[in-house]
Amino acid sequence: MRLPVLLFAKLRDIAGADRVDVELPAGATVANLRRALTTSYPDLASLLERCAIAVNHDFAVDDTVLGDRDEIAVIPPVSGG
Repeated sequence: MRLPVLLFAKLRDIAGADRVDVELPAGATVANLRRALTTSYPDLASLLERCAIAVNHDFAVDDTVLGDRDEIAVIPPVSGG
């Protein structure tokens, strides 16, 4: 399945796009998505470890199974005061 993934802030800068498509097999999880993004964009690796993943507007854990119509966003850590 081909999934569109929205990227924000530093992730977008590193990948050079605010949206990337990731090809994953049926039954893939958020953890599989993280690995696929790291493979395609090695410079994202250290940041991805600390990012939240939202699936259909809800935060997801690494064992969440992805579907072919899911909306996925990768949200980097935020700092501020």
